[in-house]
Amino acid sequence: MPCQTEPVKRLPLMLAIVSVLGLSAPASVASVASAAPVYCKLNPTFNVAQVIWVDGSGSRQTTRLCARVAPGRYVMQRGPYAGHVGRNGVAAPGAKREGDGKTPYGSYPMRGGFGIYANPGLASSWLRTSWRDVWVDDSRSALYNTHQRLPANGRWASAERMRLSPAYNYAQVIGYNERRTPGRGSAIFLHVDRGRGTAGCVSLPTSSLLAVLRWEKPGAWIWITQ
Repeated sequence: MPCQTEPVKRLPLMLAIVSVLGLSAPASVASVASAAPVYCKLNPTFNVAQVIWVDGSGSRQTTRLCARVAPGRYVMQRGPYAGHVGRNGVAAPGAKREGDGKTPYGSYPMRGGFGIYANPGLASSWLRTSWRDVWVDDSRSALYNTHQRLPANGRWASAERMRLSPAYNYAQVIGYNERRTPGRGSAIFLHVDRGRGTAGCVSLPTSSLLAVLRWEKPGAWIWITQ
């Protein structure tokens, strides 16, 4: 038998009695009565069940976890969480470039996770990294914006190491520039915050990041605004 069924049924009667007697409603009753959904102010061009909304302001950002309740309408289920985006803020739509220190604007699918530690509860693939794991950021390489393993053997001139603490203790790939257009940016991740703007990724403190990863289901997208 559900524990909360009976109190919910009696709530209107309790409020009526309180009103007649001129008393103040208990905080727990008042909070239930006044609870209302908080809607995420999204204008998505997609129709997915979950959206990680990252709203940037300079190098700082606020993350809200939004769930679809009707086509194009989302309510906030978790958050807000404070973190960071690129040290130079969020790029204008379509203006992200390799090495500009900006986070790309727009909506992107969330891909697999990775980290120094084991999967904390992400319902998707997880790579536990070693010193050999890198993400290629060399625009001239045929392997640009992909995960690879050392040694390079001439296949690329530069790459981001994926075993980096604390930033990559836990991380998730953001599906940005999946066509791998040279120079448009690479290695855009959601990762552990280091207390300052990033090179272009989105970051959150560990506790907030783990809450995001555990909330996500396969098919979630991220929506980055400014």
